[in-house]
Amino acid sequence: MVGYARKQGADEEAWAVAGLLHDADYERFADMDDTENGHPRTILRYLRERDVDPEIVDAIAGHATFLNVPRETDMAKTLFAVDELSGFIVACAYVRPEGIHGMTPKSVKKKLKTPAFAAAVNRDEVREGAEALGVDFDEHLRFVIASLEERADELELHGKSAEPDPA
Repeated sequence: MVGYARKQGADEEAWAVAGLLHDADYERFADMDDTENGHPRTILRYLRERDVDPEIVDAIAGHATFLNVPRETDMAKTLFAVDELSGFIVACAYVRPEGIHGMTPKSVKKKLKTPAFAAAVNRDEVREGAEALGVDFDEHLRFVIASLEERADELELHGKSAEPDPA
């Protein structure tokens, strides 16, 4: 989110908040069919009660396709576009000896064709997100990979080859 905010000249902090909070209720309220307390309804209610910027709230609501909230702002479109994809790229990095370093769109697309790999990731939403942003899919992959690589230390995406030798 921060990478795209920077690229678009948007408020990086607001976009980061949307990215950090969009799944804040998921572990505790994962039931998306619970129309009162399910994900993301709980975090949306919490944010509205605290008068959080409506653009952030709408972006978070829009990432949940089943809520049928239109994604009208750049923030909302971007959150949808990077949500599933970021998790997928992180999963790809975890199984590569070199982690995220040297990762290419081609290698990510190859993994996307393997339904058993990161099976919970909705492949249709990954593609729909790039389309909603109006960017080429490979360019979108390249940009998200690069944005995550900038934070490889924090996200522990260096891979096994970067770990110190225990001997």
